[in-house]
Amino acid sequence: MKGIELTDRQRIAWLRLIRSDNVGPITFRDLINHFGSAEAALEVLPDLSARGGSTRPIRVATREEAQAELDYARELGVRFVGIGEPGYPPALRQVEGAPPLIAVKGSLETLSLSSVGIVGARNCSVSGAKFAAMLARDLGMAGYAIVSGLARGIDAAAHRASLETGTIAVLAGGMDRPYPPENIDLIDEISDRGGAVISEMPFGWEPRARDFPRRNRLIAGIALGLVVIEAAHKSGSLITARMAANFGREVFAVPGSPLDPRCHGTNGLIRDGAQIVTATQDVIDAMAPISRLDLFTPDGAAEPLHEDERPEVQTPGEDERMRIIEALGPSPAEIDDIVRLTGCSPQAVYLVLLELDLAGRLHRHPAGLVSIDLA
Repeated sequence: MKGIELTDRQRIAWLRLIRSDNVGPITFRDLINHFGSAEAALEVLPDLSARGGSTRPIRVATREEAQAELDYARELGVRFVGIGEPGYPPALRQVEGAPPLIAVKGSLETLSLSSVGIVGARNCSVSGAKFAAMLARDLGMAGYAIVSGLARGIDAAAHRASLETGTIAVLAGGMDRPYPPENIDLIDEISDRGGAVISEMPFGWEPRARDFPRRNRLIAGIALGLVVIEAAHKSGSLITARMAANFGREVFAVPGSPLDPRCHGTNGLIRDGAQIVTATQDVIDAMAPISRLDLFTPDGAAEPLHEDERPEVQTPGEDERMRIIEALGPSPAEIDDIVRLTGCSPQAVYLVLLELDLAGRLHRHPAGLVSIDLA
């Protein structure tokens, strides 16, 4: 497992930053790039938010709050792993918007294995669950960790079948708020038997509908390939498959009866180019060329781990700021286009976007596009 460990001081600062208002993974990375460290970024959050037009002071997580979360995690046998540290899933670190910190219960070694995702219907058929279990067991024996979302049906069948070889469960809520409740015992089995349970959400966070796509992006980012078994149209599994395709992962689908609504989504994936799976060897053969994790060698953590000095940051003038804001609108735009249109430096554009983001005015879209609402 490659990487450099955070110091205790850095880990607290990282946790404070990601738990502060309006700081998501992309904003976190941009703040580090501009200000050199999480500690430096924390100092300027109030000023950045005010310059972005916030009507109320931004809430910055305190050192005491971060320390309390770390202490609670330790009581539960959970640790926080930062991007760039040993044990952070190698393929996930290359994904845009990868979480800077993940809470992990269980084995870090399992997170470092090449992995295949298996997802599908919660109300799956007996044959669907049986095929998922067979696939998970065989892929585990071939050296792959199995990653899924701990949901009922296909997910749970895949996790249970790969307990002996290594399985990774990704939660939509906080580590102490697993969903669904009937799989709480499965979480303990996974962490006790060499697997890993992970979450990017704070402790106490109850999963909501919009949190499941966030979880799905982690499944798609950790896995080098994704197998979909029984998925209806507009299902969460299809969202995961779309994310996996966008991340450059292999997408597989198990064909099913056209008379079964649970198979309409998987059959559609095959029609759109997903690889057909009727046996484990189909996946093993297709995954062989891309299963070397050195393809995902880390290029360093999200911030310098031994900072000697802060980078010099040039604050844009009001004229520059207004040109950049006026170039934005409700339609998503590429940041490079904003730079060309305004004639401002990339640093100035990114800094103003950070100000708007921290003020809650910026919308981030896939592929790095941004927009704002016109008041």
